[in-house]
Amino acid sequence: MRARALTAGLCLVLLAALGGLVCCSGDGGRPGTTLRVLASDELADMKPLLARLREDTGVRLDLDYRPTNDASDTLLTGRHSYDLAWLSSDRYLRLEAKRASSGNRAATGVQSRSIMRSPVVVGLTRDTARTLRAKTPGGRLSWADIADAAATGTVRFGMADPRHSNSGLAALVGVATAAAGTGGALRPSDVSCDRLRGFRSGQSLTAESSRALLDAFAARPGRTNALITYESELLALNASGRLRQPLEIVHPADGMVLSDYPLLLLDPGRRDAYDRVVSWLTEPGHQRDIMRRTLRRPVSTAVARDVRLTAPLDNALYFPDDPAVLDRLLDDYGDPRRRAADQVIFLLDFSTSMRGARTAALRAAFAGLSGADTSAGAKFGRFFQGERLTVVRFGGRPLGEHTVTVGGPADLEALQDFVTKGGYDGSTAVWSALDHGYAVAERALREDPGRLVSLVLMTDGENNAGIGRAAFVRRYRARPADVRALHTYPLYFGDADPAQLRRVAAVTGGRMVDAHARSLSAAFKEIRGCN
Repeated sequence: MRARALTAGLCLVLLAALGGLVCCSGDGGRPGTTLRVLASDELADMKPLLARLREDTGVRLDLDYRPTNDASDTLLTGRHSYDLAWLSSDRYLRLEAKRASSGNRAATGVQSRSIMRSPVVVGLTRDTARTLRAKTPGGRLSWADIADAAATGTVRFGMADPRHSNSGLAALVGVATAAAGTGGALRPSDVSCDRLRGFRSGQSLTAESSRALLDAFAARPGRTNALITYESELLALNASGRLRQPLEIVHPADGMVLSDYPLLLLDPGRRDAYDRVVSWLTEPGHQRDIMRRTLRRPVSTAVARDVRLTAPLDNALYFPDDPAVLDRLLDDYGDPRRRAADQVIFLLDFSTSMRGARTAALRAAFAGLSGADTSAGAKFGRFFQGERLTVVRFGGRPLGEHTVTVGGPADLEALQDFVTKGGYDGSTAVWSALDHGYAVAERALREDPGRLVSLVLMTDGENNAGIGRAAFVRRYRARPADVRALHTYPLYFGDADPAQLRRVAAVTGGRMVDAHARSLSAAFKEIRGCN
């Protein structure tokens, strides 16, 4: 008893002298170490296991929880006092560190070890899953199917903000990679906003972190019918009793981004304590305990998987290796809390040369964008609910104008009818049509200054009527700055003059797309709505 009292007294002296860096454990007073850890907020579920880790190793982990990307941004400044970082993924951190200025000391860690794994997947209500599977051959759903259902309003999903949360960013990378269809890591040229907007239109719930997203989803049942986050969090939510019915978990057939929860050593002087922590966390018995408590997949191959964690992960997707890809993804996706209306103004040539096969190709293009094309690529680029579409038919002058805000199939059918019904004209007034299009755009921006507007010009001939380029430029330059900032994307089609179309693109800041090199439908999909 006297020896135990002396030991306890010594511990108190050490605690006072070292400011808490030494602690008294329950194993007779073995000295311990406290490590400050910057951690992803979803790791709060590890707290009970960390108490055991402290008892067994003498190392106390003092976790400061933040959304993963926000935590990474803190490390990138180089101004912090953390010994370790424990993130759901360090890929954002390492990618951003590539372009850190030389004045910053980006702390990406001197050592790293994966502790557990979880893919970012989709949870669907039973009715929604049943509806989607009924439309899918084989019933195995993909990101393309989710994007298509989001565009039609069938899926209303919750997803954490990709600017802050790794789960949201991983989902966005997964969708964009599947849409690119290359099978490799995304390059800047693979990222196209028109492939994201239909998917984005289905988001009705967001939060800065995945844990806050789960709470919001459970608190307001019925607001959404899908949740995109970690497999582990969906399984835990299903088991929590907070839902009326469990969500059906979908592992997208076109790939998933996997998070591996690396523990990063930031301070080399803490290597001994770090090694003790890693050894304890990766020991098979503790890996089993982690799996049971958090429903994350163990990294140890010696641990038998929980039956809920046996879905194969053989189609894991690559994370981008170019920081410019993240810039484009996040810029294109924007703020998920802001729902600005999109409007595309199509200026379509209906001179007599468009009769027959060319009008048939035009109708097929609009039908494909309306959902008739069921290929995976088309599902990412179709017209979507809430999108505003204006079609201007022109010859030697504007021949007609029709606008719809997509709410269902009837709106798209009406638009298709307008595209292909009506007369033709013997002349082609390209610059006059373009001037009319910018007048339409100016009215749209006056009605809604936050609207995202772009123009698409399709002609199969040369300008031979109406105003010329110089007159258009004078009128264009006289328009307000926000209107001049809108781009026009001309399509090179039929017998059009490519030099003239390049001049259109140069004046308006857009770019010409060669529809000879692909179908007219593919050309429309490539440029629709992208500023």
